[in-house]
Amino acid sequence: MSLETVMLLFLMLGSSFKCSVIPPPEYKTRILDKPLSIDEEHFPNKLHNKDFDHEAFLGKDNAEEFDQLSAEESRNRLGILYAKIDKDGSNLLTEDELAEWIQYVQARYIRLDSDRHWTNYKVAENGSISWETYKERTYGHIGDEENAKEGRGYNYHDMMKRDFRRWSKADQNNDGSLTKDEFTDFLHPEESKHMKDIIVDETIEDMDKNKDGVLSLEEYISDMWPRQGSENEEEPEWVKIEKEQFYSYRDQDKDGVMNPKEVKDWIIPPDYDHTRAEAKHLIYNADVNKDEMLSKEEVLDKHDLFVGSQATDFGQALRQHDEF
Repeated sequence: MSLETVMLLFLMLGSSFKCSVIPPPEYKTRILDKPLSIDEEHFPNKLHNKDFDHEAFLGKDNAEEFDQLSAEESRNRLGILYAKIDKDGSNLLTEDELAEWIQYVQARYIRLDSDRHWTNYKVAENGSISWETYKERTYGHIGDEENAKEGRGYNYHDMMKRDFRRWSKADQNNDGSLTKDEFTDFLHPEESKHMKDIIVDETIEDMDKNKDGVLSLEEYISDMWPRQGSENEEEPEWVKIEKEQFYSYRDQDKDGVMNPKEVKDWIIPPDYDHTRAEAKHLIYNADVNKDEMLSKEEVLDKHDLFVGSQATDFGQALRQHDEF
């Protein structure tokens, strides 16, 4: 679906699942920033997913672009990026330099993505976009109350209500329009502190089937593993592990459900710096001589850890490296 309403990049849509100890590629995770040691996307069932590192190191741009690069060419361009990350010219990458780079790449992606969407709308003379402008451009005639019912399996009226709620939260001066910065918060609420509660609300809304405002174990598991076969289908081992996680860690007050605060602690763990953790992780896995820094040789020798996957979205970062 191409509508701008479905823009939370951290929500992966699951489809079909097979019985396995390892969560399949369609396995859904809603966690935004979580410690790498238990990150469901980075380490599904404790098996390392290098795609996570590729996205953190190079940014989420165009996978098709990267597919066109040979291994030799991508190594060459990784060498060019190494020099850009090595701010002090010491020929050794420190944890601080890596963390600063990862943060820069993430901010760059958000800026470019917001710029791309901003140009789709008519901007008023005061440099803002009104809700009516956004609604008309996004939904067109289906934005009318009488036409906003079911279409292609989606209830567009509910989607507009959800969009408007997020729009209102991003509209900090309550004038009904969004400035460029506010529009960025609307598109990427995961990057703005005052938008965090909206992420929690939308997560519960997606998963809470009986609409009681909390998440039961069944709702928690079915979001990750929707049974599409027989009810007698054998439960995968990783689902059993997730159930243990629910009882041991998610349901903190042991009342059998996850309330909004517990959901927030799950998907947005407090006091956690994911860029710093990713920098530590990259050094740990590539630092052969254990000096807690990375030489160019160490980075290139671990080429696949940083960039080497056809499943990544980082081609533009390598092909258009001058933009960095």
